[in-house]
Amino acid sequence: MKILAISDEESKSLWDFFDREKVEGVDLIISCGDLDPRYLSFLVTLVNVPVLYVHGNHDGKYEKIPPEGCTCIEDEIFVYNGIRILGLGGSMRYRPGPHQYTEREMRKRVAKLWFQLLRHRGFDILVTHSPAYELNDGRDLPHQGFQVFRNLIEKYKPAYFLHGHVHMSYGRNHKRYDHYMDTHIINTYEKCIFDFEDDNPREHIH
Repeated sequence: MKILAISDEESKSLWDFFDREKVEGVDLIISCGDLDPRYLSFLVTLVNVPVLYVHGNHDGKYEKIPPEGCTCIEDEIFVYNGIRILGLGGSMRYRPGPHQYTEREMRKRVAKLWFQLLRHRGFDILVTHSPAYELNDGRDLPHQGFQVFRNLIEKYKPAYFLHGHVHMSYGRNHKRYDHYMDTHIINTYEKCIFDFEDDNPREHIH
């Protein structure tokens, strides 16, 4: 299954200069947050595949302008074509505002998922806005990742962990692809396409 993963910056090649060839064969779109809700509505209409999303720390406007035709997967395991996708949006709390959490608050969110995790026997893709602690995150509080995401990866061994939040344009050495234990990690900044069934996605992410 081919997945288009997006976050943090609207792609001009998709929004301003939409070319259907660039999304040919895409089966699913996943947003890791901090994108204009109208961009998601545009994609779900033009690409005509499901768009799943979690919130970024700058997505307070989603309450007033929800992305039409898209599915929020916050705090749930959403199953698509047999693939179990767990969504946990938001960033580390660093100022007042929505979609920000302390480590303790994020752990509480995860604890409430126990029945879903039991019923679905884990998950295949973890979708978050923030990275996991010390896995491609920043050392400043706003860009620090959550330890509980790392715990989820270690316990459930999902095939993929998709996150945004740490922009590859920052000048830091943030990677597009990383690997931890049995999990492929993709920084979805702007856009990337990968195949869920690919055993070696590092070579084929574009």
